[in-house]
Amino acid sequence: MQGADPADPVCRPGPVESVSGALAGGISGLRIARASGYFEQSAEPGVVQLVRRAAEALGATACVEIPDAALARAAAFIITAVEGSQLHLPNLRKRAEDFEPLIRDRLLANTVIPSAWYVQAQRFRRRFHRQVMALFEKVDVILAPATPRPAVKIGQENMSVRGVEMLARPNMGLMTQPISFIGLPVITVPIGMYGDLPDLERPMPVGMQVIAAPWNEKLCFRVAAELEKLGVSKFIPPEEFA
Repeated sequence: MQGADPADPVCRPGPVESVSGALAGGISGLRIARASGYFEQSAEPGVVQLVRRAAEALGATACVEIPDAALARAAAFIITAVEGSQLHLPNLRKRAEDFEPLIRDRLLANTVIPSAWYVQAQRFRRRFHRQVMALFEKVDVILAPATPRPAVKIGQENMSVRGVEMLARPNMGLMTQPISFIGLPVITVPIGMYGDLPDLERPMPVGMQVIAAPWNEKLCFRVAAELEKLGVSKFIPPEEFA
């Protein structure tokens, strides 16, 4: 996953650096904090509790609030929608029938998003990047839920989060879009099971993001390895929730 992609005009070049040696590095000296605010208010209480337990196992008691995370999510949605539709526009014009119908309709709708929205979203992204980089002057790693709730069934249209009904497909990314928006390295680790929702027949796995500053993938690996060592993060056989 490292190294510049010559086919990507916006890929930043960087040296290829092995991270496997970091797995045994432990977390000594790392400043680890839990994301509060948006990342707790937008997730199921049971998911938040599992993230807190994982943070406690790491000895992480600090919290940070990623500023304007909700706006970042909205801006990310606009940028992804515009760029995705433009990427697929040639094929949409030539072979629209080959696209899955729901995806095709969404891509076609996204082609008419006003250009001013896209420009403003890109301007906001630059400001948001500066705000988050300032946080990494105080902490090394941030922990946050990976999704607002456990996964929904294949084909399920709606889901509930904190008693609010919403569309499942566009909203499962509530927690990740503000992070991927500015290209932060992330490892998602399983941290337990949760099932206290009316549409869940049984508990399902919950994931947690381990987030670091750009070019600090090693820190993500160190924390993930420590969680595995502590028994907080472990492989959950499919038969346990099938």
